[in-house]
Amino acid sequence: MPKAPTILIVNGPNLNMLGSRDPALYGRDSLADIEKACRRRAGEIGLAVDFRQSNHEGEIVTWIQEARGRAAGLIINAGAYSHSSIAILDALQLADFPVIEVHLSNIFRRESYRRHSYVSEAARGIICGLGSLGYRLALDAMAQFLKTEKEV
Repeated sequence: MPKAPTILIVNGPNLNMLGSRDPALYGRDSLADIEKACRRRAGEIGLAVDFRQSNHEGEIVTWIQEARGRAAGLIINAGAYSHSSIAILDALQLADFPVIEVHLSNIFRRESYRRHSYVSEAARGIICGLGSLGYRLALDAMAQFLKTEKEV
């Protein structure tokens, strides 16, 4: 039986505080709840998940670089680094796999400084404002991207 393609899911700063951090904005699901739901959905659609979180920009850059040749795709919620990190953008632009950006809240309905995302410049698609459901939708989209690329 062939090995399931691995999707790296990277979560940035403060996402470890989900569930207690402004639930009206980010929802009540903890990051562990989101990870569990992602693993379940990935299994249903034939993918494997490597799920990570860091509050450190350099660590996120290293994970993206290490994923080259190992992961089939990347789903990233870079949190506040989305709006400030050229280093993460540079790493994403070197990626040799599809990238999907996810945000729990709708960044376009928030403060003006949150409306620009460097990550978006490297992402094939963006899902925002749908809470934790966005991660599962990103997995579905990633599965479709990989299937389409395989057929070409």
